[in-house]
Amino acid sequence: MSLLVVGTVAFDAIETPFGKTDKIIGGAATYIGLAASYFTSNLKLVSVIGSDFPQESIDLMEERGIDTEGLQVKQGEKSFFWSGKYHNDMNTRDTLATELNVLEHFDPLLPESYKDSEFVMLGNLTPSVQMRVLEQLTSKPKLVVMDTMNFWMDIALDDLKEVIRKVDVLTINDEEARQLSGEYSLVKAAKIIREMGPEYLVIKKGEHGALLFHKDRTFYSPALPLEEVFDPTGAGDTFAGGFIGFLASTEDLSFDNMKRGIIYGSAMASFCVEKFGTESLIGLSREDINSRVKQFAELVHFPQ
Repeated sequence: MSLLVVGTVAFDAIETPFGKTDKIIGGAATYIGLAASYFTSNLKLVSVIGSDFPQESIDLMEERGIDTEGLQVKQGEKSFFWSGKYHNDMNTRDTLATELNVLEHFDPLLPESYKDSEFVMLGNLTPSVQMRVLEQLTSKPKLVVMDTMNFWMDIALDDLKEVIRKVDVLTINDEEARQLSGEYSLVKAAKIIREMGPEYLVIKKGEHGALLFHKDRTFYSPALPLEEVFDPTGAGDTFAGGFIGFLASTEDLSFDNMKRGIIYGSAMASFCVEKFGTESLIGLSREDINSRVKQFAELVHFPQ
């Protein structure tokens, strides 16, 4: 089993009602990779950074078993940077700065050892970059999961739909599902989006959990009630990493196991929001994760 993760490795600067940070390590692929690394050791990363990115952060990924051969380093250039400020409800935020830097002309070149990956996670990137990754694969993966956002729906909808046709699972939030489908009802939206290509659709609802749609079946996972939420940045990517990492480790693509994947993804996301950046994704034990999953099970269990 091998898992290929494609996305951003970047810097973030975050402000929430509970504090603020200077530049810290972030990026979709960073969150996805760290979360998935708790389930699989055969993990391959494709991204791009500038020479300003700290070597110790790359070392940390490698210590977690993440293969960084596909991580391009552009000497003399700067890494992608995003800065944002969250409102008091922690569900809405203002983007203060977006600096594409090395991401502006990113060409995701896959090393030969990456091209036969069995599981693929396409993190949120330009649809044309996501397609470029799929075009380099030499064999059909067992599962391709894709994340995207409303920005690409606004400026690259045709390219986005072309990629969506080629993936097995699409993960988006509820607002994006409504925009992509043109339907307010998430049930109707899910049907329309699945007709675009993906067999499964995951709709993330932040603090209200996540929905999984497949044919005429639906599964709902609540979010875990937490005493403190410090930073929701990267929670969706962490969810995706836990989801595909669990599926890759089990190699079971049944609907019932997809449901388990949703719970494991939700559990990893619940760790992510408890501290700023990726801090809470470092040093977890399998016991920590299993205990959190058990809390989810207890949350929804009832006698019949």
